[in-house]
Amino acid sequence: MEISPVIEALIKIIVVIFFILLPCVAYLGVQLERKLSAWIQNRVGPNRVGPYGLLQPLADIPKLFFKEDIVPAAANKFVHSLGPLISLTIAFSTFAVMPFGDTLPIVVNGVVHNISLQIANVNIGVLYVLALSSLAVYGITLSGWSSNNKYSLLGGIRSSAQMISYELSLGLSIIGIVMLSNTLQLNDIVKAQSGYYLFGFLPNWNIFVQPIGFITFFVAMFAETNRLPFDLPEAEPELVAGYHTEYTGMKFGMFMLSEFLAMFAAAGMITTLYLGGWQAPYIEYLNLSPFVVSLVQVGAFFTKFALIVVFFMIVRWSMPRFRYDQLMNIGWKVMIPLSLLNIALTGLFILKPIHTWFN
Repeated sequence: MEISPVIEALIKIIVVIFFILLPCVAYLGVQLERKLSAWIQNRVGPNRVGPYGLLQPLADIPKLFFKEDIVPAAANKFVHSLGPLISLTIAFSTFAVMPFGDTLPIVVNGVVHNISLQIANVNIGVLYVLALSSLAVYGITLSGWSSNNKYSLLGGIRSSAQMISYELSLGLSIIGIVMLSNTLQLNDIVKAQSGYYLFGFLPNWNIFVQPIGFITFFVAMFAETNRLPFDLPEAEPELVAGYHTEYTGMKFGMFMLSEFLAMFAAAGMITTLYLGGWQAPYIEYLNLSPFVVSLVQVGAFFTKFALIVVFFMIVRWSMPRFRYDQLMNIGWKVMIPLSLLNIALTGLFILKPIHTWFN
């Protein structure tokens, strides 16, 4: 009995949204960031709702639903409601091409089916993610404009300028990986990072093969997700709250959810492109069954993913915000030249890839 591709895709979508992303936002995002920021600032953090405050995210959800939805009288009400919906839809859509693992062997009526641990393995996965990251600016810009608030409008304009500036270095930093792996499919890029070099010891991950690309991609992702020290669109001392100043209730909750999902998408892309994705080093020496190997691979992906998310949070609560002119100078005068240099170096050594130097 064959599993219908449509049914398989629907099951994957439900599992990814309701059993991976939403719990991750609640606990790996909101709860962990609250506790981590409290620890950094010598505070306690959530500790009242449930044991150790673990039920606080579950209390926040109905609170946001029942808060009054206030819309400014002079706002464009349709676009005002459309903005957070655009941001949230794009944030969820990014995970459609994210490979959480290779395959999972499942027995159905005595027949083994290898289920791909990816919703859609499209042959232009890298371009798909870059296209969605470009569209994300529309939700923020339209929200700032539709609120009919000067601070909101300034936040939307800042966001559009920031994303345009850093998308260039974001796209250019990936070209080196595409040149080495000869594919735009994310799962194939992960498979291209298998093996070892440096006397068979160091994993063949792109963070070691493309260090300049990794640094520029990581910094550009901070800017793309509007996280400190690049959160100029939401700069509280200057813009009250930026583009979402005039949002309340669940509309504000949708912006918060999309912001955490954007951070998770950034962590997932960094893991996939530079940290070997679901590759678990030395697993082939453990003589594990295919099912256990699949579980270990999924665990390896989410371990790397969680560590990057924690790093995002530590940076947010440890560094001051850049000035806007500093933000633009870094994007145009540092990031783009470094990305172009990385492409040139990759082209110079394309006939003898770096990962073969020590073999």
